Amino acid sequence: MNSFNFTIPQNISFGTGSLAELPQIIGRIGAEKVFIISDRGLESIGVVGKVREIIEGSGLACDAYLDVLPNPTIEIVDAATAAYEASGATAIVALGGGSPMDVAKAVGVIARYGGEISDYEGADKVPGDIEPVIAIPTTAGTGSEVTPFSVITDEAHNHKLSVFSYRVLPAYALLDPELIMTAPAGVAAACGLDAMIHAWEAYTSRAANPFTDAMAEKALDLIGGHIRRFVANRQDREAAEAMMAGSTFAGIAFAWARLGNVHAMSHPVSGFFNVAHGVANAILLPTIVEYNAIADRGQYRRIYRYIREVRHQPIVDFRPQVLVDETRKLLRDLGIPATLSEVGVTEDKIEAMADDAMTSGNIAVNPRSTTRADIIALYKKAL
Repeated sequence: MNSFNFTIPQNISFGTGSLAELPQIIGRIGAEKVFIISDRGLESIGVVGKVREIIEGSGLACDAYLDVLPNPTIEIVDAATAAYEASGATAIVALGGGSPMDVAKAVGVIARYGGEISDYEGADKVPGDIEPVIAIPTTAGTGSEVTPFSVITDEAHNHKLSVFSYRVLPAYALLDPELIMTAPAGVAAACGLDAMIHAWEAYTSRAANPFTDAMAEKALDLIGGHIRRFVANRQDREAAEAMMAGSTFAGIAFAWARLGNVHAMSHPVSGFFNVAHGVANAILLPTIVEYNAIADRGQYRRIYRYIREVRHQPIVDFRPQVLVDETRKLLRDLGIPATLSEVGVTEDKIEAMADDAMTSGNIAVNPRSTTRADIIALYKKAL
């Protein structure tokens, strides 16, 4: 068993309708004006307006930056930081999926300590606490509300830079399953699979420990048992609650156990070809599961028990390929493309993507040792 340590430094509130608690949370921080970081999509369906109404209805002031895009860039971080500083707000509400939360964390760093977000790339370069962030996820996917990472795209270098520090953890996470019940089916599928893969890779990581295993297994149980139902009908309240809780548990698991080759390889796919993060992860998953099979320590059978479509039947003659086949079936059921070429990835960029992937710390904790040549071969197989 690995030596391990962990802390749970955040305040997390979960429950249908819990968004109404937001003014009380802002009060605990002591802010009189907050700054919402979100996107135009959530504005267009009224979610931003609903949050504004709750904040302003309690007598507090708020301003907003709503131009966050998927795979947010350094330029977006700079623009959001300038808007936050000009607003006079003293706390940030990160509303949305992983992209607004990544931007909010980055803004929290720069507004407090200055410089560019690239100055903080790598591990433990944030010198202290950042501006207070209240994270309100509207997808069951990234787990960013409980993870110490901010991932930002450097377009000049086709590179996703990652800031890793427990200082960037949001001060509060407010989890209201009602907020994910309007997601389009494709978004629900991609985000849900991203959360499932967080739990999966944390569970098989070389850095896993009993604490992260407990979180990862419960996440796999909740997500595996409900993702098909949730994608089929986002108004299924029980499924929405399971997906929201599972996503957060998965985030806690990988915050302490890291991930593996799937995430190491998916970031360059998104950086070079602007493929949605969850989709890139999902396409790569079967290839990596097959590659890692010879390092299995009995976990594949347990994962299969959690994600298979028919749970009540006994498991007979299990072997790792059974899990690979079930994974491919799950992705087909949820409408995920089968290959990287289907989302525009081309072979001429594979070597550059492999160089980028090898800089990820997730390679070191993947259950099977991996070289640059292995990464190239895996990209070609997934292509």
